[in-house]
Amino acid sequence: METITATDPAFIPVHRIGAVANLCGVPVATLRVWERRYGVVAPPKTEGGQRLYSDHDVLKLTLLKTLTQHGHAISTMGAFAVPQLQSMLNDHRAAKSMQHDKTSIPAFISLAVVGFPLASRIETEKFAQVFGRQTTLKVDHMFADIKQALATPVNATPDILLVQMGSVQVSIQQDLQRLRQHLGVKRCVLIYHFATVAVLQYLHTAGVIARREPVSDLELSDIIQSIAYVDNSWSLPATSSTGVIPSRKYSDRVLQRMAGISTNVLCECPRHVADLLGMLNSFEAYSQDCLSRTTEDARLHSYLTAVSGSARALFEQALERIAAHENIDLAE
Repeated sequence: METITATDPAFIPVHRIGAVANLCGVPVATLRVWERRYGVVAPPKTEGGQRLYSDHDVLKLTLLKTLTQHGHAISTMGAFAVPQLQSMLNDHRAAKSMQHDKTSIPAFISLAVVGFPLASRIETEKFAQVFGRQTTLKVDHMFADIKQALATPVNATPDILLVQMGSVQVSIQQDLQRLRQHLGVKRCVLIYHFATVAVLQYLHTAGVIARREPVSDLELSDIIQSIAYVDNSWSLPATSSTGVIPSRKYSDRVLQRMAGISTNVLCECPRHVADLLGMLNSFEAYSQDCLSRTTEDARLHSYLTAVSGSARALFEQALERIAAHENIDLAE
């Protein structure tokens, strides 16, 4: 999991010690003690003697900081690699979650995170406090980038995939879809800085929730909870043999064309089905993008997204039967 190469941006030293102290919440003096006594990281120095840290260093220091807040001694963890530290933190959270009352809210939300800065942010105690105490976030997989994630075998399927990227290019679309298939994850959130409208529309159609930076801790927490809290006591209509709601199949342009075609069917069912699909597409997107301020709101919005997606998939099947009956081509 920690395959380091000199060309990986996550391992290139770019952060000065003051910035690192702010990012991971460890005072500068403490960072120096940790390095000198316990060798937790070994940042190179500039010609002027300034330490430079990589995103990977920041992630490790953040994990160490969080573990010390939970009672672990830095003297016993200095030589541990990031995966071992992450495993320790997950074990601590698992033990803590056992103390929670049994409710319909899941005890864990497991995450796969692409982007060490985003992983560092989620692993802070500050983010845990914003997220709340009913459910524990467990980061099962952390990757520097999509390339590393695709090359890494995984044993467990996370609940949610979180991806952080600066610029989202057209070529990323297929890589992101391949990664979702590789991990077996259906729910995906992309945090980005720059992207074209066309790419964002494609990702939205594929079921990816995209948010442009800056995204606050509260908003990120709301997004995770909105797509993770589905009340299992509310049954959803089955739309496939696997029970997974498929992605949208037909664009607005196809639906508009279908609604305007003259058919041999005496009633106006073809137009009505196309119109209903358009409304269901809009409502599914709206309910998916709704942010919530309470756990109950998050569960309701997630439920509405699932129901509208199921209904949309069923009406797509109806549209296909109408098109087959009328010999209508549904291709773009």
